[in-house]
Amino acid sequence: MANKRILICTLVALSSGFFGLYFGGQITFIFHSQKCQNQPWGLKEMCNTWVAPGAMWQGSTTGLWIGTVLGAFAAGLATRQACN
Repeated sequence: MANKRILICTLVALSSGFFGLYFGGQITFIFHSQKCQNQPWGLKEMCNTWVAPGAMWQGSTTGLWIGTVLGAFAAGLATRQACN
């Protein structure tokens, strides 16, 4: 039973981390690209190109960590055994 619990917790934590990686990067990129909205078209594209890598890296890293930790916590709660 313990091996199944470890496997389930690991899989849920990793999948939650990957979802957090993707969505964290997207959300952070949207927030950072708002700084470029008041620029003319050419400068706006250059600004977005400049901002994108840092924003994606920052959001993806944060999303990965938070998603993994929360996923492991939720899976641990879902698979715990009742104390008698």
